[in-house]
Amino acid sequence: MKSNEEIVREAYRLAEGDILDSNGFRALFTEDGTFNDIPNAITFRGDQIPQALTGLAAVFPDIHRELLGVHAIGDVVVVELRIQGTHRGGFPTPVGEIPPTGNRIDVPTADFWFLREGRIERFDCYNSANVLLAQIGVTPDFTAAIKAAA
Repeated sequence: MKSNEEIVREAYRLAEGDILDSNGFRALFTEDGTFNDIPNAITFRGDQIPQALTGLAAVFPDIHRELLGVHAIGDVVVVELRIQGTHRGGFPTPVGEIPPTGNRIDVPTADFWFLREGRIERFDCYNSANVLLAQIGVTPDFTAAIKAAA
């Protein structure tokens, strides 16, 4: 039986842009497993999990995760990493799509993986969404926020 760290490392391998096996990634989860994109308040449950990978890969087809530190503590694996890639696809937002800029991203991230009996039960991804947006040229619209609050 693979260790929890080996299972998590396999999940990262399957999520690489040049491999991208979203169904293989899903198979590592329990039937009712969840993938939580914490900064964007989005939860992918069960068979929705592959959408998280394919959606990001559509925007950053060369997506790569540079693992900086992997720490397995019982049924929890904590990973410090950087999500890297090139903005080559439209980036969906609630008000429309941000066209590809060709900009590179290098986003600091912390991932928490919770496993049960050799399967991923919950995956919490804490990526620095503000850094990603800045790297593709999106800046906060403080003027609109102040006007809306007035």
